[in-house]
Parts: sequence; structure tokens; C-alpha cells
Amino acid sequence: MSATTTPHTPAEESAEKSPATSALASLGAQNLSLVGALVVVLALFGALNENYLSLSNLQVIAEAATITGLLAIVQTVVIICGGLDISVGSQVGVASVVSAMAFTSAGSSAFVGMLAAVGVGVLAGVLNGLVIVYGRVNPTIATLAGLAAYKGLAQLLSDGRAQGYVLNDDVFVFLGRGKIAGIPAMVWILIIVALAVHVMLKYTDVGRNLYAIGGNDTAARLAGININKYLVAVYALIGVVVAVAGILLTARTGSGQPVSGSEGLELKAITAAALGGCALKGGKGGVGGTLLAVALLGALENGLTVQGINTFWQNVAQGALLVAAVVIQQRRNGERAVGLPN
Repeated sequence: MSATTTPHTPAEESAEKSPATSALASLGAQNLSLVGALVVVLALFGALNENYLSLSNLQVIAEAATITGLLAIVQTVVIICGGLDISVGSQVGVASVVSAMAFTSAGSSAFVGMLAAVGVGVLAGVLNGLVIVYGRVNPTIATLAGLAAYKGLAQLLSDGRAQGYVLNDDVFVFLGRGKIAGIPAMVWILIIVALAVHVMLKYTDVGRNLYAIGGNDTAARLAGININKYLVAVYALIGVVVAVAGILLTARTGSGQPVSGSEGLELKAITAAALGGCALKGGKGGVGGTLLAVALLGALENGLTVQGINTFWQNVAQGALLVAAVVIQQRRNGERAVGLPN
């Protein structure tokens, strides 16, 4: 007579799992692979250079990754809802220049400089959204045009040169070089933005609607979601965060930078979002994975610099990582290769 077993309930099965197993399951395979890659990069460059893992250099990595992190977070949001923004780097340049010029014109008022930057950022973001929604222009094309237009605007406003000087102001100095509890103020700003966006995506109706729009816009529309309103709002949000990034760039460099420090940020942001698990077709992604990818890119870039490797290889590495991330996504989704049978 065979023995019978009583099936476990989901609660019992969950209780049998160790805390470590539960933690790994909640982290997810995508993020777990990023953690592994980050550990490998840190260990490799740490073995090659004893100063790489020093506290001072880790702070340098964190500060350098902050602006990219801010852009990658909002890039995650727009990709989740099925869009894209290639113009974020150029928008940072405009915000940086405007913040410094307004600061100087207002008699060294940090508040005026920051407010002007946020205003310009929102205007640029809303303009992108309106072109995409009401002009019925593909987001890639619309923001590619924005990439060129905003870069030109930043150069026109600044005459192609760095503008203003903000390091005589306590607020800008604190933003660029200050610390709270030993952590750079810039990093705290990134943490606050990341937590706010994470909460919005995971625990609010707004976040659920964004995932729905990216997953199936037709079903979302039939469910009564105002897609046009959401898309314009998302691009406006990008404008706000981009303005914050521009202000931090100004604070970090001491002046408004039309191109230097902002060029190429769009590639880094998109690469981080894709590596972090965002499906470029929309409907999938999260802040946690994106931040891990930002950390990985920052550690890799700093390691190459510390080792004296030609900086051009950093662009090669970023491009390779972006392709690798998309290939992995396609394989996981079972997408058919272009021009090849199933």
C-alpha cells in the first residue's frame, strides 16, 4: 500500500523557503545577473588597481553616475509606456546653460537659476510630448529631432561656450560637492528620485496604467485610459528630471555647459534601461534593474579610466552592452530573427 502525501499550500511552500532563496527570487534573474556582472567588474579592476575600491574612488563612481542615473530612471518610465527619448542629453545641456545664465542675470540667485532650468525642462518635455501625440510622429524620430534642436539651442544661448560661474554660491557648492552622512548630496538626490519613481510605478494607479499602455495600448484605450494625457505627462516628467540633471551638471562643473558633460548621455541612459530589463517594446521594466545597470556602467567606465585605457573604448563597450541587452531580450521573448525561419 503506497503512502499518500498531503500537498503543501502556497503559504506552507513559502514558509519552507529560506530567506536567502526568497530574496533571490524577489530580485529576479535579470537583476541577479547584473549583480553578478557588477561584482566581477569591481573584483577585476580592484585586483588591477589597489585604489579602485577605495572609498574616495567609489564616491567618484557614484557622483559620476548620478546624472546618468537620473536620465536612466525617466528613460525607464517612458520606455515602459512604449516611448523613447533620445533628446535627454541635449536637454541637459540647455538646462545647464539656462540655470547658469539665469543665476548670473538675477544677481547670483540660485533659486532663480534652478527655477528657470526647471521651466525650460518642462517646456522641452511637453513640446516633445505634443509633437509625438498630436503630430503623430514616432517617438524615436521626434526626439531624434529634439536631440539636434536642443543641442543647437544650447549652443545658440551660450555662443558655444561655458556660461556663468556658480561656485561662489553656497547652494550650488553644496549640490556639487556637499555631503550628508558621508554620502554626496548628488547621490541623495538620485536616491530620492529613484524611490519616488519606484513608488509611482509599483504602487499607484498611474504606474499600473503606464504598464498597461506599454503592454497593449489598444486594450488600455478601451479600458478608458487617456493615453494622450499620460504620454504628454511622462515627457513633462522627463523635462523636470532632466532639468535637475542640468542643475547638477552646472553645480559639478561650476558653469553652464552647452555640450561638455551632456553629450552622449542619451546613449548611456537607454543602455542602462535596456540592461536593467526594460522591454523596448514597452510594458516591462523597473527602477531597481536600471539602477544596477547604471552602477555597472559607472564601475566599468571608471575602471577603464583608472587603467588608462583609451576613452573611445568606453563608447565601444556601451554600444556592445546595448546590443547584448537587446539580443538577450529578443531570445527570452522568443522573437524570430529577421529574415530567418522560426
